[in-house]
Amino acid sequence: MAGIRRKARIAALQALYELDCTRHKVEETSARLRAGETLTQEVLSFSEELVRGVVQHKSELDALIKRFAPAFPLEQMSIIDRNILRMAIFEILFSDKTPLKVAINEAIELAKEFGSDSSPRLINGVLGSIITERGVKQ
Repeated sequence: MAGIRRKARIAALQALYELDCTRHKVEETSARLRAGETLTQEVLSFSEELVRGVVQHKSELDALIKRFAPAFPLEQMSIIDRNILRMAIFEILFSDKTPLKVAINEAIELAKEFGSDSSPRLINGVLGSIITERGVKQ
């Protein structure tokens, strides 16, 4: 199960990266993801759910990132870090399909794999602050 979810998060991160860098529409990006990858329907379904959720809640997610990472202006934050945070915060606050510790761990693993050396620390710090302040149950 974790392998499927990890692949889905990577695919979602790629789609969110594309959406953040271009003026492409979600539908275009999703269609390209379906056509270009050899992903199972389960992986595609979860990745599309993540992308739709992040896009739908983007302003709320960005407000939380700005609030809990004031030293890192959102516009100047790396696209990878910004989208890993958006995806993880969405999973933690708006989706009930992922246990809290799994969402945090997956975000940190994505940061290690795709981000800079400082990305895991940033991701962990922001998510930890949000969880503490929001009183999210672990």
